[in-house]
Amino acid sequence: MSKKSHEQHQKEQQERLAELGDNDEPVEEEIEATFDATVEEGAQRLQRTFPDMLITGFFGGLEVGLGVMAYLLVLHETGNHLLAGLAFSIGFIALLLAHSELFTENFLMPIAAVIAREASVKRLLMLWGGTLLANLAGGWLFMGLLTLAFPAWHTLLIDTAREFVESPLSLETAALAILGGSTITLMTRMHQGTDSDVAKIIASVGAAFLLAGIPLYHSVLDSLLIFGAIQAGADFGYLDWLAWFWYTLLLNVLGGVLLVTALRLLRTKPLVEKRRAQSPEDPDEPHGDH
Repeated sequence: MSKKSHEQHQKEQQERLAELGDNDEPVEEEIEATFDATVEEGAQRLQRTFPDMLITGFFGGLEVGLGVMAYLLVLHETGNHLLAGLAFSIGFIALLLAHSELFTENFLMPIAAVIAREASVKRLLMLWGGTLLANLAGGWLFMGLLTLAFPAWHTLLIDTAREFVESPLSLETAALAILGGSTITLMTRMHQGTDSDVAKIIASVGAAFLLAGIPLYHSVLDSLLIFGAIQAGADFGYLDWLAWFWYTLLLNVLGGVLLVTALRLLRTKPLVEKRRAQSPEDPDEPHGDH
């Protein structure tokens, strides 16, 4: 190869590399941008005050309740669980547009921020605990109003909730709960992967349809159904709810953290290491933007 040809070849290679991107990490630029956005949003959530966490969580419970109301309406009128699951998506659309929070949405982004040393484990546990309690409180209040407003739905509500409270821990129920947690975490990952509000709404509708239409087991959504049934006069109570809730909650976390979050962070390991190297040893110390 002549010197001129060699120089031409090198120039073409440089142009090709410029087209592919100028980052030196072994991941695509798009994934790098998504990773940065994920960490930044997770850090923002974790740096909120505890009252702010409670408020956004409380509204999240109300908005899931809105989806439950749509679900029960369609199920009562049609008897079709798939259509009812689709109707439930209004709750997830409300969560998205109102910027409220659901407990199971707080796996990928906050954990990424903690792993990147942008926030502490203490803040993560505060976010999880506050959001979960507030989701349940908001949902309990909404379901109380719903049972007062729609007495004709009481029998349907009790029968629907009974399917959960009378389901002991088994391989089947464990799998349903793991899938419930991973489905919501995948939804949040899809939200981070696009700037399009339409695409985010489509992701929310799809996740809601799978969650409520199958149905999968979800610690907040299904708790609202059980709360409504208890308030409607069911022959089971809050102890029966707890017997179902504990394993559903733990397996939702397992599905969201292991099946989705851990694998996503492994995919971006070089970026995680770079971010950690730029952050202080104590995540609660103030530090500048990266």
